[in-house]
Amino acid sequence: MPTLLYRAAIKNLRGAAVLPLNLLREQHPDLYEREAAKYVGRPQAMTNPVYPLDCTWTDVVFLSPVHPAPIFDAIRESGRIGPGALDYWTVDADLLDPRRTCILLKRYDPQFRPQPAEDFIAFSPEAAAALSTPSAQALHRLRNLNATERLLPWADIPHILHRGPIPLTLFRDSDGRAL
Repeated sequence: MPTLLYRAAIKNLRGAAVLPLNLLREQHPDLYEREAAKYVGRPQAMTNPVYPLDCTWTDVVFLSPVHPAPIFDAIRESGRIGPGALDYWTVDADLLDPRRTCILLKRYDPQFRPQPAEDFIAFSPEAAAALSTPSAQALHRLRNLNATERLLPWADIPHILHRGPIPLTLFRDSDGRAL
């Protein structure tokens, strides 16, 4: 059985690949503005180093080893979002090049400080599978969000970081169909 990685479905996607922000800025400046808006209030995060890949935050595509359902169920319990279907894509972890991919053992930090180099580990499908269950601490934080806290669903969920574009042909929708 494959190890699946997850990402939010992209609305109004253009092109044949999911692009990191730096490439999105070059190829689709309007979409870059939409995606870069996530960093308003914390622009320094865009230059955070991704040590194993010798690049920055804006050079990678983000994936999660954790299925989004438990994350969003916990947020619903907090009252911050209502019911609704999750729109996400999957990619088989075996399809990613381990030389271009790493894992960030993400721990929630309200100051958005860069993660230290020791929090990055080598990527493998087995390592990703071992991180596929959200921590009790992460789910507790999400269940207890108040109305004024920033909604950061993946703040303390491990990240799979892939340097460079990922072809759309590798992704499947939430029903397992090719995009």
